[in-house]
Amino acid sequence: MNQELDYMFVNLARVWIPDAEEVWKSAELIKDYKHGDISLQLSLEDGTAIEHKLDPKTKNLPHLRNPDILVGENDLTALSYLHEPAVLHNLKVRFIDSKLIYTYCGIVLVAINPYENLPIYGSDIINAYSGQNMGDMDPHIFAVAEEAYKQMARDERNQSIIVSGESGAGKTVSAKYAMRYFATVSGSANEANVEEKVLASNPIMEAIGNAKTTRNDNSSRFGKYIEIGFDNRYRIIGANMRTYLLEKSRVVFQADEERNYHVFYQLCASAHLPEYKALRLSRADDFHFTKQGRSPVIDGVDDTKELSNTRHAFTLLGINESYQMGLFQVLAAILHLGNVEIKDRDSDSSVIAPNNHHLTAFCELVGVTYQDMSHWLCHKKLKTATETYIKTVPRLQATNARDALAKHIYAKLFNWIVEHVNKALHTNVKQHSFIGVLDIYGFETFEINSFEQFCINYANEKLQQQFNMHVFKLEQEEYMKEQIPWTLIDFYDNQPCINLIEAKMGILDLLDEECKMPKGSDDSWAQKLYNTHLKTCSLFEKPRMSNKAFIIQHFADKVEYQCDGFLEKNKDTVNGEQINVLKASKFDLLIELFQDEEKATSPTGQAPGTGGRTRLSVKPDKARPGASSKEHKKTVGCQFRNSLQLLMETLNATTPHYVRCIKPNDLKFPFTFDPKRAVQQLRACGVLETIRISAAGFPSRWTYQEFFSRYRVLMKQKDVLQDKKLTCKNVLERLVQDQDKYQFGKTKIFFRAGQVAYLEKLRADKLRVACIRIQKTIRCWLARKKYLRKRRAAITIQRFTRGYQARCLAKFMRRTEAATTIQKFQRMYVERKRYRQKQAAALAMQTILRAYMARQKYQRLVREDKALLIQKHVRGWLARQWYKRCLRAIVYLQCCVRRMKARRELKKLKIEARSVEHFKKLNIGMENKIMQLQRKIDEQNKDHRAVVERLSGLESTHAAESERMRVELTRLRGAEEEAKSNGNRVTSLLEELEKLRKELSTTQKEKKTIEDWAQTYRDEMEKMVAELKEQNGLLKSEKDDLNRMIKDQSQQMTEKMVRAIAEETQQLESDLNDERSRYQNLLTEHLRLEEKYDDLKEEISHSVNVPKPGHRRTDSTHSSNESEYTYNSEFAESEEGSRATEDVTRGMDTSLTLKLQKRLTELEQEKQSLRNELESKEDQFQRARARDDVEHKKARGAELEYESLKRQELESENKKLKHNLAEMRQSLLGNVGTGAGAPGSPAYKVLLDQLNSSCEELDVRKEEVLILRSQLVSQKEALQHKETMTEPVHHMEDMSKLKDSEIKQAYMGLKDTNRLLESQLQAQRRSYDNEVEVMRGELQSVKEENNRQQQLLAQNLQLPPEARIEASLQHEITRLTNENLDVLKSDNPTEFREGRCTIFRRLIDLMEQLEKQDKTIRKLKKQLKVFSKKIGEMGAGQMEGQVSPGQMVDEPIRPVNIPRREKDFQGMLEYKKEDELKLVKNLILELKPRGVAVNLIPGLPAYILFMCLRHADYNNDDQKVRTLLTSTINSIKKILKKRGDDFETVSFWLSNTCRFLHCLKQYSGDESFMKHNTPKQNEHCLSNFDLAEYRQVLSDLAIQIYQQLIKCMENILQPMIVSGMLEHETIQGVSGVKPTGLRKRTSSIADEGTYTLDSILRQLSAFHSTMCQHGTDPELIKQVVKQQFYIIGAVTLNNLLLRKDMCSWSKGMQIRYNVSQLEEWLRDKSLMVYGAKETLEPLIQAAQLLQVKKKTDEDAEAICSMCLALSTAQIVKVLNLYTPVNEFEERVAVTFIRTIQTRLRDRCETPQLLMDTKMIYPVTFPFNPSSLALETIQIPSSLNLAFLSRV
Repeated sequence: MNQELDYMFVNLARVWIPDAEEVWKSAELIKDYKHGDISLQLSLEDGTAIEHKLDPKTKNLPHLRNPDILVGENDLTALSYLHEPAVLHNLKVRFIDSKLIYTYCGIVLVAINPYENLPIYGSDIINAYSGQNMGDMDPHIFAVAEEAYKQMARDERNQSIIVSGESGAGKTVSAKYAMRYFATVSGSANEANVEEKVLASNPIMEAIGNAKTTRNDNSSRFGKYIEIGFDNRYRIIGANMRTYLLEKSRVVFQADEERNYHVFYQLCASAHLPEYKALRLSRADDFHFTKQGRSPVIDGVDDTKELSNTRHAFTLLGINESYQMGLFQVLAAILHLGNVEIKDRDSDSSVIAPNNHHLTAFCELVGVTYQDMSHWLCHKKLKTATETYIKTVPRLQATNARDALAKHIYAKLFNWIVEHVNKALHTNVKQHSFIGVLDIYGFETFEINSFEQFCINYANEKLQQQFNMHVFKLEQEEYMKEQIPWTLIDFYDNQPCINLIEAKMGILDLLDEECKMPKGSDDSWAQKLYNTHLKTCSLFEKPRMSNKAFIIQHFADKVEYQCDGFLEKNKDTVNGEQINVLKASKFDLLIELFQDEEKATSPTGQAPGTGGRTRLSVKPDKARPGASSKEHKKTVGCQFRNSLQLLMETLNATTPHYVRCIKPNDLKFPFTFDPKRAVQQLRACGVLETIRISAAGFPSRWTYQEFFSRYRVLMKQKDVLQDKKLTCKNVLERLVQDQDKYQFGKTKIFFRAGQVAYLEKLRADKLRVACIRIQKTIRCWLARKKYLRKRRAAITIQRFTRGYQARCLAKFMRRTEAATTIQKFQRMYVERKRYRQKQAAALAMQTILRAYMARQKYQRLVREDKALLIQKHVRGWLARQWYKRCLRAIVYLQCCVRRMKARRELKKLKIEARSVEHFKKLNIGMENKIMQLQRKIDEQNKDHRAVVERLSGLESTHAAESERMRVELTRLRGAEEEAKSNGNRVTSLLEELEKLRKELSTTQKEKKTIEDWAQTYRDEMEKMVAELKEQNGLLKSEKDDLNRMIKDQSQQMTEKMVRAIAEETQQLESDLNDERSRYQNLLTEHLRLEEKYDDLKEEISHSVNVPKPGHRRTDSTHSSNESEYTYNSEFAESEEGSRATEDVTRGMDTSLTLKLQKRLTELEQEKQSLRNELESKEDQFQRARARDDVEHKKARGAELEYESLKRQELESENKKLKHNLAEMRQSLLGNVGTGAGAPGSPAYKVLLDQLNSSCEELDVRKEEVLILRSQLVSQKEALQHKETMTEPVHHMEDMSKLKDSEIKQAYMGLKDTNRLLESQLQAQRRSYDNEVEVMRGELQSVKEENNRQQQLLAQNLQLPPEARIEASLQHEITRLTNENLDVLKSDNPTEFREGRCTIFRRLIDLMEQLEKQDKTIRKLKKQLKVFSKKIGEMGAGQMEGQVSPGQMVDEPIRPVNIPRREKDFQGMLEYKKEDELKLVKNLILELKPRGVAVNLIPGLPAYILFMCLRHADYNNDDQKVRTLLTSTINSIKKILKKRGDDFETVSFWLSNTCRFLHCLKQYSGDESFMKHNTPKQNEHCLSNFDLAEYRQVLSDLAIQIYQQLIKCMENILQPMIVSGMLEHETIQGVSGVKPTGLRKRTSSIADEGTYTLDSILRQLSAFHSTMCQHGTDPELIKQVVKQQFYIIGAVTLNNLLLRKDMCSWSKGMQIRYNVSQLEEWLRDKSLMVYGAKETLEPLIQAAQLLQVKKKTDEDAEAICSMCLALSTAQIVKVLNLYTPVNEFEERVAVTFIRTIQTRLRDRCETPQLLMDTKMIYPVTFPFNPSSLALETIQIPSSLNLAFLSRV
């Protein structure tokens, strides 16, 4: 093949060359190869240059190495170059670098033993592989098991999993995990827990069939084939085990560093326990059969604990304690038998010492006599045709006979255990199909190979032949399916080797013939082999140096077998008399072991009724006459050949699946790879043969889409056509000239070996050219960018330099100009200063001189002015005095003259006045004159007074002025004298001035001295002050530091407290969520057990041939509440009800029923405890949250004042009503005998108006009573909350608040008002009693004659229901008032408490009185109606009799029309008891959710059911309430069980169940649920029953429906997630497609098309819209969306962690884009902030991890800080799986992964690799009251509920 690819051997090409140590070594060509060259110039990886000589005969070139992009593939057949070094290197890279132990090789799973426990076998891994196609996930034993399970279901064909490998390779573990997968995935078809029993058989078989060898601590020393049976629903119903070739020789002999079977050491390790004292055991070193290997202990294994596990498995499989102890007796007896010492008596005989304690123990344990056993151990019986001889045997033969007996007993024991295991796994259910798991030994070759290795290798030859044929068949089917021309492929056929062994005159035939010979021996048999096969068969050889051995060329290798012991092991003889002694035992178990010694009828040991049990000692096919007494008629070889033939027939009838286990090293080091040992096993197990068969044809296979996506870069635009197939053909014809290198199939392209590598080289070259072009362009761009940046920098530097120089010049010029300016101004300043000094001196002199002259002039002017002033005043005074004297004289003269004239005139007038006539004449016109004169006199008097006042003023002024002038004159005279004296003092003053000047000079000198001293002192003080200030500053800084530190500490403490509170709150929330999750999981388990219980009852009922007519209904007809709390009683009743079926079901497992009942009881108790714990957690959480709530501490003064005012108002209104009633009574009593009560009369109008106003007032009072009730309720809640939440300090604060002045005023006002009302009520009560007596008498008188009229009016004018409601509300007000009074007692002082008690007592009496009066009003209304009717009739008769001819008789007389309120709908629905089934049927069972959701209001069924429930509560019908709730709950369960996979149905009933639950809460009457109710809704509350228990049942039902909804959504989303989130290329062209190999198997269901991300988004939108249409609570929708996103994230991440092909940079980009689309969907639905996005965080971080750099320590630190949502195992797994899609990407170095592990070592996290996709967040149902009024709901006719009537 390599000659055909010689064009690939060019410079830098990499090849594989043989190496003695590493088997194959990588090298690189440093020179092109040319045809005809005899050697290659190579360079090793360490840089060493070598010359590789080619074989001169074959001229074969070395193997080419695959591109790095293909290294580490999941499937070896995906490699372009298929050969041994490529396979070995791929396995090594996966095992060492990526820590992956599984790899596909075509149809074979290669499993390498890691010698370390790996976390890849948990239930989460099983769930991840369940339902997946085999090629979609990373290689795993679970993938093979899933493929077998899927093909069994799809093809209706039995399957087999063949696990092979040498000892220590991990065959047993692989088979165990395969069985665990089937047990987990399929489950069991009944309650017998068959899957647990199947798994429990493993520890038993390991204990009795596994042992420690030099290669394996737990090596299976037998082969087994387990058939796991399934029913028609593919659930496990049972199993059957066949065993092959138990290594019995190990019982009596072990090589160094090996052990006997584990069970012996387990018994010896447990010998100190009391229950094993009777076995007389001790340490394993004390027994010959367990000490030969000198290795009694296995590191890390506790044999005592292992025995406990073994006994538990025995118990689980139904083997009771007595049988177990019997088995242990037999095993202990074998150990004691091995210690029986046989001594020589002579050369031909032997003897056992008497009273041998080991033989004694053996005999006592097995129940035989000491004499018989000791005798036949040293003797044997010979039979001839006529006689029987007893012959002694030598010691060696006796010892061999003893060992043969031990082996035979152990074989029987092993056989018995296998038989009982099969019985335990057997089932009566018809088996539909099975999957077989074959755990068989692999090819073995040792230094000394004997009969066991010969049989093992013979079996492997048969299996290899079957494997080759199957691989060849699959290849042929693939070619035929794709319509590729089929050419015969030459592959190794080992039929000649098989013929050499099993054909006539073959090795086994000659061995059996030699065993029949009387004196047959191993030597004679060897000679027969040489003579028969040495010259005729090329596969048979004779060793050169031995005549007692032979060599067989097996398919894997040549093996040399030693002939010694072949005959003895083939015969497997045992002394018959010893067997007879054992048969005569008193030990029942031993008798049972040997009772079927003569009953074997088939080579496989299958006895009737054993279910396919396989015996180790196989008997003849037929019981021939005369041969019944002969034992072991067939040899071991013949038995093994027949068993192997049966096994091959079974395997050929099934579809095989192959698992090849590889042992990486002989030292059992974890993750250590020995290439030599690995290659040896790869050759032996057929992996390389698979590779060779694949490589001989077209090993590389691509779909057209994959090829187009991968090699699109090699196509030009014109080559791309609409038909992808035609495009691929055109491109291949252009790229690969030789058309034999590929073939076009129907769906795939087939390539010869190496062609994919060639295409990859072309692709890499094309990408490299493109990269170079991109690099060139980018480098040009970078260089130009760098040049432009430098140019800009130079220009910038020049600009700044020139600017700097310009600034320096400008600075110099500015400084020069500034200096000139400074000089100018300095000189100007000096000159100006000199000028100003001179000017100041001149001005000072002028000022002094001018001041002196001015003062002199001023003094002169002053003296002149004063003299003039004196003269003026004196002269004025003299003139005024003269004037006054003249004026007084004139006035006096005038007065005297006028007085004289007046007297004269007066005399005349008196005379005239005496004459009247004269007076009248004279008086004409005199009155006016008199008036004028009088006015004139008045005016003159006024003027006179003014003049007098003015004169007096002038006189006073003149006198004052004269006095002042005299004083001034006196002062001037004194000043003149003082001036004279001052002139004399000037001289003395000048002398004193001169003396003072001298003193001043002296003082100045002293002052200067003092100033100098003061300056010095000041400096010292300033220095001291500076020091003090400095110290003060330091102290202040220290103080600030301390304050800052205190502040920081307080802030830290505050933050710490806040953080602690937040952590505590978070912990409480997490604990609450955990408790909810546990509780809801228990509900799920309870529901599952209920369903299983129902299924059992259905099976019991179906098993009855003639059903009883009076069959009792199942538990589904009962209330869920009753079924939950009284389950045990109902279970007992169901047993009593099904006694008729006891005969039929007697064969069933009654222990199962008891266990189920016990389990249910435990679950009920655990559920109740969890519920109580959940409630306590919720209470604790509420108290923690209420601890921070201080809003309930407000004062209640305003509320109390409001209450008092309302009560006063009610009392006043009540008084008004009473007054109106009194008027009505008086009007009626006053006009009862007349016609005044007729219609239209005043009394009638008053009556009618007051009646209407009374009705209106009653309505108003009703509303006010409701308001008052709500006020009292709120006050009560506030007080209760205050009592529970506050401390005594708060109580004192409340008490101080209650003493406020406003409350006192309100208290006093309320007290006075109540006193007044009380007095009024007493007076009214007395008057009322009298009126009642009068009315009673009147009613009695008219009762008999108006009886019929009263009944009629009572029907038409009866009171509405509001009267009864009002009365109940009044009672409620009284009760709440009393409670409020009790609450207030603890908060008030003694005096205030007593006062309030008095007030509330009076208020209570007032309320009671008000209630009585309301009742009286209602009675009076009825009476009033009767009176009105009577008055109407009487008035009509009187009107007819009193009509006069002049009156109008045409006017009709109107009857009495008393208005009444129309009856309102109360929001209740009434139905008859017999209509309940119809109601449930029409409303639940037969309701179509789609029509209801679209056409009717959301939650309509819930509203209807609640309205029906209200009516039953209204009527106080307990039975009706319970039956309705029970029927509703059971019907919902029934419809969900029937249509639980329909999302719309589940969503619809989840919404309605929640709405029904909310209605029960909203209308329960509990104040906490009534806060948002309207007054009308509060009237609709339930009044008779407390349905809190049913609310809990409905809550549990809602949880179950929610979980069903999640499962339904998960089933819909599950097929979409992986395809849409991972496989589909949302961004086209980003991901590259790599070859997938041969592992792409089809699934068990038809391909439904590829899902995309849009499919997921559409489905999410459909879910969301459906829930919104059904009216699901918004909070519940948020929880559902969060769960949806968790499922999407978890499934995507799990698949990413299990798929190596998905871990690439481009796939990370695809995932991040898909996640962004999901986030966009959340934004569109306004659900971004409710926790759904956070569930995708692990997936987001995994995608980021695929894209970040992964080289340096900084990258490792960034990864550790970024991937906080991922566990260490997940991070390491992603890094190990990271696979470059292109050659330009780099793999993650192992050292980098180690660095990550080191950094993440301290993380505290669970080691779980996968996320739990079955995890469901605990759901909560927040209370969501409805604003819909029940009375407004209309029932559509489409529901067929016409039998319901509105109330």
